[in-house]
Amino acid sequence: MSTATYTVTGMTCGHCVSSVTEEVEQIPGVTAVDVDLETGRVTVTSDTPVDDAKVKDAVEEAGYQLQS
Repeated sequence: MSTATYTVTGMTCGHCVSSVTEEVEQIPGVTAVDVDLETGRVTVTSDTPVDDAKVKDAVEEAGYQLQS
């Protein structure tokens, strides 16, 4: 099992959290996504390490930015 934490900018409400969660959950191997709206922290748990570029693409697809 692997866990990675990212910071997402632009989220302002529960709908934002849902959008990011839904997109990141679609990445193959992801088993859990925890989004903290207040801090923008997104914790991704997966079977194996997930490519950061895939997480970035999923976050952008939801309409937000992954902080570098």
